Amino acid sequence: MNVTIQTNSQRKTFRAQSSRAFKQLVRFGWEQSLSCLFPVVIFASLAITQVIPLPFLPRYDWLLIIFLLMQWVMLRSGLETKDELKVITLFHLIGLALEIFKVQMGSWSYPEEGIFKIFGVPLYSGFMYASVASYLCQAWRRLNVNLVNWPPFLVVVPLAAAIYLNFFTHHYWIDIRWVLAGLVFIVFLRSSVTYEVGGTRYHMPIALSFLLIGFFIWIAENIATFFGAWEYPNQADAWSLVHLGKVSSWVLLVIVSFLIVATLKQVKGRYQENDY
Repeated sequence: MNVTIQTNSQRKTFRAQSSRAFKQLVRFGWEQSLSCLFPVVIFASLAITQVIPLPFLPRYDWLLIIFLLMQWVMLRSGLETKDELKVITLFHLIGLALEIFKVQMGSWSYPEEGIFKIFGVPLYSGFMYASVASYLCQAWRRLNVNLVNWPPFLVVVPLAAAIYLNFFTHHYWIDIRWVLAGLVFIVFLRSSVTYEVGGTRYHMPIALSFLLIGFFIWIAENIATFFGAWEYPNQADAWSLVHLGKVSSWVLLVIVSFLIVATLKQVKGRYQENDY
């Protein structure tokens, strides 16, 4: 009798725990979906303009107009704050500079016509990088992210700068991405993030979050190239899967993005503390 009661109690406990875990997963997915609103608009716009030709302007210019309108809507509706817009604008400029250099080096191209192009790069391309910053900023706010054992400012900033510069210098010198990846592992070995879902806080190693975000961006990159956002040399005749090795590039870019956002958050936090 006691065994039966205990078994029934265990089943109820398991069901309750499973139900809560499922609800937490749904809450987490919903918050992530809201944080990904800007990237979703980008992919939807790429798909729609690929299938339905828009009049009067080239496709690349329509994409620029759509993304600017979306940015305005997010700011006016309160989905994005003015501080987040500043961060996103910074990423737009950083991304555009990288795009111009990479296109000039033949890494990829934008074969379609466009009025608003700089050195062969359409201005909408910067929003690809800005969307990563948008996701990070909004997820940070919605999930109440906190940093644990974060390295000193004087370590984080030079590391982020070195990773970004390597995207340029490896064309003229050796590619040190794996050295930089090793440094990231060492520097952030004890670092992690905590985030809140439904009133419960969870913990994740920072390196794992870099890897997960980088992998999902690689998936997004395949979707983007399929809809003609840009084109790699091996995709000139027909679309093909982006090489899996590109995940390493995206992981490093995510690291740069995360370090910039984290540093700006810390600087703002210290500034607010000094005001009191």
